[in-house]
Amino acid sequence: MRSVTYSMSVSLDGYIVGPDGGFDWTAPDEEVFRSHIDEIREVGVYLMGRRLYETMLYWETADQDPSLDDSKLEWAALWKPLPKVVFSTTLSAVQGSARLASGGLAEEIERLRAEPGDSNIAIGGATLAAEAAELGLIDEYKARVYPVLVGGGIPFFPQRERLVDLELVDTRALSPRVVYLRHRVAR
Repeated sequence: MRSVTYSMSVSLDGYIVGPDGGFDWTAPDEEVFRSHIDEIREVGVYLMGRRLYETMLYWETADQDPSLDDSKLEWAALWKPLPKVVFSTTLSAVQGSARLASGGLAEEIERLRAEPGDSNIAIGGATLAAEAAELGLIDEYKARVYPVLVGGGIPFFPQRERLVDLELVDTRALSPRVVYLRHRVAR
């Protein structure tokens, strides 16, 4: 069965964006960017909300930018054809290989899990991930932890009123500044 993964860059105090909405502290160096490329290779479909979809629209045409280096072109080549499902109540259309979700999050994930294959179902964006976590749909959490304290903003882990046991699957230094942590939900 396909796993549902939630992966984001996160501050040491647990936020994906600061109180001002900024996340410039997550600008990846080459080694960290390579980890994003390696991770996206394992993804068969990417679920996201409107804000992340609009942020990632850049990559739909990034391959036309002559200033991009080889790793950014490689990312664009992987991202552009990747099937994406966008959850939005305000968008009426999406571009490229994206489609608007036709059902609720649980129904979409159930349908995608039933499809053949073993590639991951990735969730991007804290709001959508919080909903998936509340429904018990996330199988793995992947965090790239940056050594910065932002003091507030949007948390990586949703606020919940139940205990979720996690098992450490992988940990490694991606660069002198960034640590990668991968945890599987203990079931």
